[in-house]
Amino acid sequence: MPGAIRLVVGLGNPGKDYERTRHNAGFWLVERFAVQSGVALRKDGKYQALVGRLEGNGAWLVLPQSFMNASGRAVQMLAGFFKIPAAEILVIHDELDFAPGVAKLKQGGGIAGHNGLKDISQRLGSHDYWRLRLGIGRPGDRNAGADYVLQKPPAEDREAIDAAIGRSIEILPLCLAGDTQGAMQKLHSHVEKEKPVAKKPEAPEAVAKPEPKPEPKVEAKPEPEKKSLFGSLFGKKK
Repeated sequence: MPGAIRLVVGLGNPGKDYERTRHNAGFWLVERFAVQSGVALRKDGKYQALVGRLEGNGAWLVLPQSFMNASGRAVQMLAGFFKIPAAEILVIHDELDFAPGVAKLKQGGGIAGHNGLKDISQRLGSHDYWRLRLGIGRPGDRNAGADYVLQKPPAEDREAIDAAIGRSIEILPLCLAGDTQGAMQKLHSHVEKEKPVAKKPEAPEAVAKPEPKPEPKVEAKPEPEKKSLFGSLFGKKK
């Protein structure tokens, strides 16, 4: 079908040292989808990637094994050999700008400093591939992103990311069938439900004002007699 996704790419770094880090969220999704689909991902030295193929539509599942900043090599080679245009490629990656538990699908756009996307865009000569973005949150220090993505998320965040991966896997059949709009609508409808409903400010309760207390009466003190200037000057001497 025209517009159907034929190449699904999960981004991450190979090796035991990185397998549980935030930057490998794309790997987590594709690995889980492969298991559920009964697809074996095998290392292919030609593409420097783990590669598998879905039965039925024949879409490829790929996990580049050349580290994040060279992810585009496997994508370029597979897309070139099988004549897959950018618009039929789905790249799954971690997203700093979304909280853990959020997943969104879009086509094209910027790369937001993501080294894997940067290499893919350069090698394909296009930004028109689809992206499935899995939120991992952002560190308090915006300059600490490079270290943050290479750390393991706490259990609570990992649980939220896994839940987002589960919802994302549910919409992959729509992407593979060419219904990317339907996939977006289904995935993003959950995002809308997650948004907290803005509470209207409650009207302040009427509070009875205390009656003003009567001010204490102050007795007027008799003013001292004022002596006239002449009296003080010419008064009688005792």
